[in-house]
Amino acid sequence: MTISQVVRDGGTIAYEVHGEGPLVVLSHGMGENRASFRHLVPRLVAAGYRVASVDVRGHGDSSARWPTYAPAEVGGDLLAVVRDLDGGPATLVGSSSSAAAVVFAAADTPELVNGIVQVSPFVAQLKPNPVMRLAQAAVLRSPRLFGVFHRTLFPCGRPADDAAYRREMVARLRGRMAAVRGVIEPVDPHWTARARDVRQPVLVLMGTKDPDFKDPGAEARAARRLFATAEARMIADSGHYPHADQPAATAADLVEFLAVTSRA
Repeated sequence: MTISQVVRDGGTIAYEVHGEGPLVVLSHGMGENRASFRHLVPRLVAAGYRVASVDVRGHGDSSARWPTYAPAEVGGDLLAVVRDLDGGPATLVGSSSSAAAVVFAAADTPELVNGIVQVSPFVAQLKPNPVMRLAQAAVLRSPRLFGVFHRTLFPCGRPADDAAYRREMVARLRGRMAAVRGVIEPVDPHWTARARDVRQPVLVLMGTKDPDFKDPGAEARAARRLFATAEARMIADSGHYPHADQPAATAADLVEFLAVTSRA
């Protein structure tokens, strides 16, 4: 495995590339790292795509400390990876917190982006009650507690290697919890304010049992309605990370979407 680095103002962004063909860039959610897509990447490569999985700033093998972790900046990091890989254009796939980043990237630099996929996006800014705020504060300062929380996001079953992945994830979060908090800090503008600026095709993917939402289907439809050209698809028997707990079904939907964007 070869890890590449692209220099950004404030540090370096790590990524790895597999396969040949039209470019797809994968960006994980808070606290995770590029190994979140370990079960998805081989399927996309087998379908004929060149796949770059990125460590979001502050995570994995990217630099630990940055002046900001705002989604617009994360989107800029993804564009820097696209440029580093001969300029694309690419389809950007953002999971959870990164679902906001791909919107900014597509809106700001449309010539480098031929489509975006939002996996488990948050349409509304979360407003936890006082008890939840205390719990969230504890979880977002402790790698161990974050690992406990992360396990709850798989209500329908976990990959066979999930325990090993989570142990490594928790170990790699030591000294990096400021980045975990940073990627979900409220920002202005929220990604929803930029959605209408996205002219490329958009796919919203959501697990039917995603525990982060009272009604995952309603959340997916709310996201879809924000874009000029978008569709929403539900992944059956899946939680917050369909690319991990239902990689075959997720890959099938992605490959169908990529057949359109790669011709754009």
